[in-house]
Amino acid sequence: MIVSIVNVYVKQEFVEDFKRITQDNHTNSIQEPGNFRFDVLQDEKDPTHFILYEAFESQADIEFHRETAHYFRWRDTVAPWMDKPRDGARYELLFPLEIKK
Repeated sequence: MIVSIVNVYVKQEFVEDFKRITQDNHTNSIQEPGNFRFDVLQDEKDPTHFILYEAFESQADIEFHRETAHYFRWRDTVAPWMDKPRDGARYELLFPLEIKK
């Protein structure tokens, strides 16, 4: 299982638009094969800071996700709204050992 944590900083004037289009990306992403989680978090102290927590079964599932229409729509729409480039890191899930989908 591969987990990615992506930090996104959005320009203040686009926060609500970002939430709306990201909800669409979330709704579609959790339907994808090999997707276990696609959480979207908003920082309580800095409402322009979001974290995307994504868990996929394999690299092939991540690559599938990155070729979907909803991902392209999200990526291309939010790019000009970002205050700085997205910052992501990958992790290997250790626990829980069993993931229910």
